[in-house]
Amino acid sequence: MSNIEDLTDLLENDVIPEIEGFIDDLFEKIADNKHASSEDKEQLKEVQELRDEFKLMLQEVKSGEMDEDECAEIIEEIDTMRNEEGDGQ
Repeated sequence: MSNIEDLTDLLENDVIPEIEGFIDDLFEKIADNKHASSEDKEQLKEVQELRDEFKLMLQEVKSGEMDEDECAEIIEEIDTMRNEEGDGQ
């Protein structure tokens, strides 16, 4: 499988669904707590922006705007982010 296919799969099947699940959880938290903190609202905004960036990236990969090397770098960055997130928990 090429880096382009790997990145497309990673974004479509892992990263974007995970972010959307986190957004859903934040919405529930905010809805349950009618007096949601400004931190919760700011976090929701940041996560929504991150999701939008990943969706844009997916469009760029599918349209051929990214080459194999760019895709490999992004896959490595995503893996690093996910490993750091796992270490922090």
